Amino acid sequence: MLKILVQKYGGTSVSTADKRALVVQRIKEALEDGYDVTLVVSAMGRQGDPYATDTLKGLALQEYGGLLQRELDLIMSCGEIISAVVMAATLCQAGLEARALSGAQAGLITDGCYGEAEVVDCRPEKVQELMQRKIIPVVAGFQGVDKDGELNTMGRGGSDTTAVILGAALQAEKVEIYTDVSGIMTADPRILKDAKVIQQITYGEVCQLAYEGAKVIHPRAVEVAMRNNVNVVVKSPEDNGAGTLITGEHFLREGNFSTRSRRAVTGIAHTTGLVQFYIELAQPHAAQELEIFQRIAAAGINIDLISVFPRIKAFTVKEEHYSKVEEILKELGVSYRIDRDCAKVSVVGVGMHSIPGVMARVVEALHTQGIKIKQTGDSNITISLLIANEDLPRAVKALHDNFQLHK
Repeated sequence: MLKILVQKYGGTSVSTADKRALVVQRIKEALEDGYDVTLVVSAMGRQGDPYATDTLKGLALQEYGGLLQRELDLIMSCGEIISAVVMAATLCQAGLEARALSGAQAGLITDGCYGEAEVVDCRPEKVQELMQRKIIPVVAGFQGVDKDGELNTMGRGGSDTTAVILGAALQAEKVEIYTDVSGIMTADPRILKDAKVIQQITYGEVCQLAYEGAKVIHPRAVEVAMRNNVNVVVKSPEDNGAGTLITGEHFLREGNFSTRSRRAVTGIAHTTGLVQFYIELAQPHAAQELEIFQRIAAAGINIDLISVFPRIKAFTVKEEHYSKVEEILKELGVSYRIDRDCAKVSVVGVGMHSIPGVMARVVEALHTQGIKIKQTGDSNITISLLIANEDLPRAVKALHDNFQLHK
């Protein structure tokens, strides 16, 4: 039986000849460890680079703004296909036999939704055949075809999701997601230099960190991994660190991680550019309350940190949506006030639901620094706080220090 490893490399990891040489090195190491490797690649580079997905999309829209989403999907899929061909050629040049495959050739069947497709089936026979012949499949991420043969792209995080789906279908031992950071960090290292790589984290924790603003791996890929019990490792091709293992709580309990499993908080995430709306009704009015939320939803606006009391309603929206919400509230004739330049900071940890006093520590950490808490929200493994944007760096440091995440 094959010992299978799926490796996914992001756009920056395959953008230059030197970086592709690092990819070759990592693959050779995996082969020496006895793995049969399947690669998934993103489009090379970022917006502005010639083969990046956003560059190709811009090329089409710049001249033809009314282009159908079907045609947009076709041109956006080209970046990953170019990347797969170049990476396969690089491997062949290094003495490793490889073949480039589109998402369709790798067996990814989608639901027919252009731009945001979901994979409904994976038939990886071609990938398996190549591995059995000791040929490395290099799969273009972010894409598949529907039952009618129409090409669909999978939206943000599509290549991560491709890798995890293939990992599940191939019964891989693990999926390695290579990115431009050394792993999932305890906080954003751009605002906290003391942030550390998290060694192990549960599916639920990393999903929650992603939803609350961390941008290392897309939550959709983690959800697929969780459903299929696939171990995922996030790491950098540029260092030999172990990265971050994403797995189930049962794995952490069964391993030698008893100290880790008792930690209340695993990481801190944040979101900036928020506006708080604080609505006060003259008297409790269920129909008016319902109309407020229905009108906002009809405008396609997501709200967050929702607090509802008989007369008071509070929530946040992104800065770009606040004027539309204000327009709706004026039309409804309700009394409200706005607090702009807000940020949300969230502490996430699977241990907090069994450890008392976590909220007290969160409040103490911020109050000690003189940081005003405007609003809070929580779930089973998350506590979120709304604060002023200008207080965010101090808040992250205070929480990081209080829960000793640097250790």
